[in-house]
Amino acid sequence: MGMRWGMHIVTELMILSALCSSLAGSEAYVVLERGDIRAVIVNNEPVDDKVLPGHRGGYSGVAYLTHRSQNKNLFVPSYAGLNFEHIHDGTTQPREILFEPRQAPMEIKQVDQHTAQLHQPPTPHWQLESWLRYRLLADGAIEMTLECVPHARTFKNGYIGLFFASYIDRPESLDIHFLGRPANDNDATTQWIRGVTPAHGELSTHLAADDNRDFPHDTDFPLTLVFNTSNYRYSEPWYYGVSHGMAFVPMFRPEDHVRLSQSPSGGGKGNPAWDFQWFIPQYEVGKRYRFVMRAMYLPFKSREQVVQATAANRAQ
Repeated sequence: MGMRWGMHIVTELMILSALCSSLAGSEAYVVLERGDIRAVIVNNEPVDDKVLPGHRGGYSGVAYLTHRSQNKNLFVPSYAGLNFEHIHDGTTQPREILFEPRQAPMEIKQVDQHTAQLHQPPTPHWQLESWLRYRLLADGAIEMTLECVPHARTFKNGYIGLFFASYIDRPESLDIHFLGRPANDNDATTQWIRGVTPAHGELSTHLAADDNRDFPHDTDFPLTLVFNTSNYRYSEPWYYGVSHGMAFVPMFRPEDHVRLSQSPSGGGKGNPAWDFQWFIPQYEVGKRYRFVMRAMYLPFKSREQVVQATAANRAQ
């Protein structure tokens, strides 16, 4: 997975905003369909209609994801997947500040037939402006592109921490699977790891094998998933989980040094959170930062089948 991901995407958001203006609507969501996939992208407003019954406010991203082979929503219906959850700098803050992406106003626009964009103006506390684009590719993969601009020096520890959550609706297994090794054995052979976390915030985050970055944080920092690392390191930047005969496969670029996180009960008892984090070290005010990931949702037959089916997206 190289540096060229997303080069086909227009990088100037001012151009995108102009394109979006003619497609803007008053709804809180956009329905995208391509190939076998149907995805409903939502802002952080509550929705209760035939498309998104009982969707709670505060959860943006992919509220509804189905496949031609499985018409059950992958995500907890009242929540979402690939949801922008936290902005933080490792300092202890009130809940409404740590969960500011849920609280601050967010606009949604349809860019084209297969792309929706969420725009959050500078947030009240962190002053971070963000654009999130969700695009359905021809093979049904979801490509999520985040661009963000810090507008003030509000992050006391000099870095920006961003956290994304996917709340899975009652899967057969709460666990995720990735290629990695024990954290304390640099010479160990890469093997398949079954990521298991005993409780929320315990052994919750898997770092890349070469991720030795240290992000200072308060000892009582309340987001326990963020810094409580597991006993494993991942060797390749992707993982999969299985739910109702389907595999959900988030995939990342090595250069983004994403941290994989999980909770057995993030979406309530029996509803795990399959998450990830992205950090911006030594940020500069006014600079635009960019992150790209992809996710596939496909029938699960075997581990080998998942590896083969996702190879093209992992190699881009």
